[in-house]
Amino acid sequence: MTRAGVSNRAMACLAATFIVGLSAGALRAAVENLQPGDSRANFGELARAVHSLADSVHTPIELHFFSDMQKSAMPASFSELALPANVSLVLHPVAKDLAPNWTVESVNAPGQVWDPKKTRVQVVVAGFGTPAATHTVSLIVNGKASATRTVDVPANGRATVEFPSLDVPYGFTRCEVRIDSADSFPADDASLFAVERSDPRRALFVSDAGDSRSPLYFKSALASAGQAAFTLDTVSAGQASGQPLSKYAFVVLSDLISVPASFESDLVKYVQAGGSVWIAEGASAAHSARIPVFGGNILESRYYSRTSDRFLNVGETDPSYPSVDKTDRWSGVKFYFAIRVDPGDARVVARLSDQTPLLIEKKIGEGRVLLFTSGLDNITNDFPLHPIFVPFVEQTALYLSGTERRSGSRAVDSFLELRSSKEQSVGVEVVDPDGHRPLSLKEATSAQTYQLTRAGFYELKLANGRHDVIGVNPDRRESNLEVLPDETLSLWRGNSGNGVQQAAAQGSAQEQTQPYSLWWYIMLLVLAAVFAESLLADQYLVAQRQEGL
Repeated sequence: MTRAGVSNRAMACLAATFIVGLSAGALRAAVENLQPGDSRANFGELARAVHSLADSVHTPIELHFFSDMQKSAMPASFSELALPANVSLVLHPVAKDLAPNWTVESVNAPGQVWDPKKTRVQVVVAGFGTPAATHTVSLIVNGKASATRTVDVPANGRATVEFPSLDVPYGFTRCEVRIDSADSFPADDASLFAVERSDPRRALFVSDAGDSRSPLYFKSALASAGQAAFTLDTVSAGQASGQPLSKYAFVVLSDLISVPASFESDLVKYVQAGGSVWIAEGASAAHSARIPVFGGNILESRYYSRTSDRFLNVGETDPSYPSVDKTDRWSGVKFYFAIRVDPGDARVVARLSDQTPLLIEKKIGEGRVLLFTSGLDNITNDFPLHPIFVPFVEQTALYLSGTERRSGSRAVDSFLELRSSKEQSVGVEVVDPDGHRPLSLKEATSAQTYQLTRAGFYELKLANGRHDVIGVNPDRRESNLEVLPDETLSLWRGNSGNGVQQAAAQGSAQEQTQPYSLWWYIMLLVLAAVFAESLLADQYLVAQRQEGL
């Protein structure tokens, strides 16, 4: 945050400055142009930068490091702090007594709002080195407080508060959760996020006229979801022909004995143009030879017993798929029927315990077809009777419609995807918290990602044409001001400087014809100063880096 952020770019640029041999005045000017920033401190980044420097400077290095030695800056593994053999580390802890600090540790809010009354905002307030206290938590919408709650935070603990609704206007809204901590570190007393409100989208559910179960279960699952994102139109297969498919976010074909040729042709065109179709093959598939829209033949219809342990369970899933939760959440679901198909080059998302593909996604043109090889009723399986069915339907619907849950907030230094590989040469636009456009014209048509280096609201126009607003917050690990114990600092000192004398002898032999003047050692001290907490944000160096791209 604004206290200490060991910046990889700042250290890399300074190391490069040493190598090219700039004057002490040039180095001092570079240091003076650095500004405080919002990056998280990371001592592992320091070690990596010193390794890079030591690769070019073969003489002994005495590194003086001034820092508050915040415990949260430690890397995941202590081995990442190891320094080269020719580096001797001198630590200068500058932290004062640990001050109590309260923070808005996390905010759980959706990126999109369809029904304000169903939209909940959950907030976690944490205290570090703090006594028990009561705080007021405010939900701020477009700069005005829309709701307040009080919360009792235990000593050095956490408490959760919930706002049961989020009443925002249509379009994008900038929101904030703030506490009245009155501590000495106010930078983490607020958390920013943005939401977009829009009307629910329409979806089409097609089933045979005699099937009353699958549309009932599917519609109930969508209605039970956390947000009413979709309005479902249900029709029979005979009524489906001539439907204006372009107005639907996705189409579901549930356990159809047959699909009219004209309707299937419309569906193929709909998918090729970017639409999505979800096909569920229930018991009626036993009377069919091929799968509509998806293509390919049904190789076999597999019946499993409902008695004893002869039914099948989900054997494996792809956890990276948006609508698939952890495998153990599926473990109790029983499958009594499934069809077997050859997935070919399609993506198999889930398999039954006998390796029969259960969930398969196939790309066709600009769209996708998702095949569920069992039914959406409670005849071919008992899936609709399990709690996991509701989030599965909801997340799959969001994914197929292209409106999967977005996060309205990100952490500082995270990367934002600007375009896919298919969207080259399409211009994008980024507006930072100061209202500036940091991308050059060349970068706007070529950059794949953009790093969010500062806290605040960013406005975006992505290559796919979507507009977005994102609230960016400093990493909340910085809110814990606890410092490293002396034992850890001693271990770190002892993990450096091994073989310094040997390195000195080697350096003397190698550098006899290239004597070093005193300014080299002065610059090493400047390096240590750059690592000091308030000087390690790098807006100036980011600009330098972008100009070089």
